[in-house]
Amino acid sequence: MTLDPVLGDWLLDSDPALRWQVERDLTGEPEAVWLATRSRIASEGFGARLLALQDADGQWAGGAFFPRGFDFDGPEAAPGAGQPWTATTWSLNLLRDWGLDADALAGTAELLAANSRWEYDDLPYWGGEVDCCINAYTLANGVWLGADVSAIAQWFLDHQMDDGGWNCEWVDGSTRSSFHSTLNALKGLLYYETVSGGTAAVREARQQGEEYLLRRRLLYRLSTGDLVGPWTMNFTCPFRAFYSALNAADYFRAAALHDRRQSDPRLAEAIDAVRAARRPDGTWLQGQTHPGRVWFDVDVSTGEPSKWLTLYATRVLDWWDQDA
Repeated sequence: MTLDPVLGDWLLDSDPALRWQVERDLTGEPEAVWLATRSRIASEGFGARLLALQDADGQWAGGAFFPRGFDFDGPEAAPGAGQPWTATTWSLNLLRDWGLDADALAGTAELLAANSRWEYDDLPYWGGEVDCCINAYTLANGVWLGADVSAIAQWFLDHQMDDGGWNCEWVDGSTRSSFHSTLNALKGLLYYETVSGGTAAVREARQQGEEYLLRRRLLYRLSTGDLVGPWTMNFTCPFRAFYSALNAADYFRAAALHDRRQSDPRLAEAIDAVRAARRPDGTWLQGQTHPGRVWFDVDVSTGEPSKWLTLYATRVLDWWDQDA
C-alpha cells in the first residue's frame, strides 16, 4: 500500500509488538525484516515487561480470570468499575495478540494445567468454563501454547444458538446471540483453525457465526434496523472483550484472508464508519477506554492519536479498498 511517509515513520517508532505488524501489513517489509522485529517481543518492551510479571506457578496475578483475592463484593466489582485486566487469561491474550512466539512460554501450558482453576466452580483451566468469551480466549491461548483444547472447540458447536451466534448469558437462559459474545467466539475459532487446521464442523460453525453478524451488517438490530448500541462506534485499544465496528472489521479481514475469499459487501457500512473516524493526518483517536486494573498502559489516553487503532484501521481500509 502507499503509506504517507510521516505517518509510516510515526507508526514504526513503536514497541516491537506493534512495529512488526506495521512492517508486515502496512509498509511491505520483507518477511525476514518483520520476523526479526517480532522476535524482539520476548526481550524488549511490552512483551518483556509482561513476561517478567508471570508467577512461578504459570499464572499472572495469581488467578485465571480475576486476580487472586479479588473482592467480588467490593468497590472494584461495582457497576462501571471495570474488569481487572491483570490475571492469567488477559495477560495471555495480550501476549498472543502481540505475536509472541509460544516458545517464550515453554512449560506454561503444563503449569496452568497443574495450578490454575477457574473462579467459576473451580474448574480446571484448560477445560474451559461456561462463559463463551472465556472459552474463546482459552481455545486460542491453548492451541497457541500446545494444550489439548479440542473439547472446547466442540463446546462451541454444542452451544451455538439457533440464530448462528453465541451469548455468554446462555447459562442464565438467554436464547438470542450477542454481538460481543459472537465476535469473541469467532476470533477464538479462527485462531484455533489457523493453528490446528480445525475441522469441517468447526469451520461451518464459524461461518454460521459470521452470518449472524453479516445479516446485521455488523451494526444493526435485525428486528428493528436500529444501531445495536453506541459502543459499535467506540474504537479503543486494547479491544479486550468489547465489540466495535473496527474490532469486527479487523476480524472479517483476517477471516477472508484465511479463507481466501473476497470481502463481503455487507461489511460496507461498518467500513464506512471506520473510514469516517480517520483524521486528516491519517490517524485514529483513542475512544473511551475501558476502566479496570492493568499492569501497565499499552496505548494512549482517550482523545489522543492511537498507533494501535491506526494500524488496525489502516490495514482494514487497505484490504477493503484493494478487494473492491
